[in-house]
Amino acid sequence: MLEIAVQNDGVWPGDTDWDDIAARAVTAAIAHSPYAEYIGMEAMFEIAVKLTSDAEVQQLNAQYRGKNQPTNVLSFPLVQADLLEAQCNSDDGEVLLGDIVLARCVCIREAAEKNISVADHAAHLIVHGTFHLLGYDHMEDAEAEAMEALETEALRSIGISDPYGDR
Repeated sequence: MLEIAVQNDGVWPGDTDWDDIAARAVTAAIAHSPYAEYIGMEAMFEIAVKLTSDAEVQQLNAQYRGKNQPTNVLSFPLVQADLLEAQCNSDDGEVLLGDIVLARCVCIREAAEKNISVADHAAHLIVHGTFHLLGYDHMEDAEAEAMEALETEALRSIGISDPYGDR
């Protein structure tokens, strides 16, 4: 079973159902991963999604990545990638997979540049962040291609176009 906890610190628009967007995005990402069984297990698999300001993301980015600038999304895995498979054997309890943090103005700017809705872009960033929590990365070209393909499949399953269509 999945639990997606969304925290909107008030700087993101209140007229959008961010809980639904986050739930759909996280569920789609997990469903398109080797960990799809997490969705129906008795154990509680939790991901927190924080919608916050560029300033907070910049502070986190500087603190944890040594980059003193805001970025669109940060992911903070709480389960080591090599231990994710062992979580499939859990039949009770709670597994905190990690946190995903999105920067409002960066997201809005990027959505405008791509000529897509902020909600669709945020969903993409949440899918992207979820794959990071599941051990995926994009440091090497082959990793990036595999991760982008999974993101595209997950987004398509919730009615969002390929964000990498201009490849």
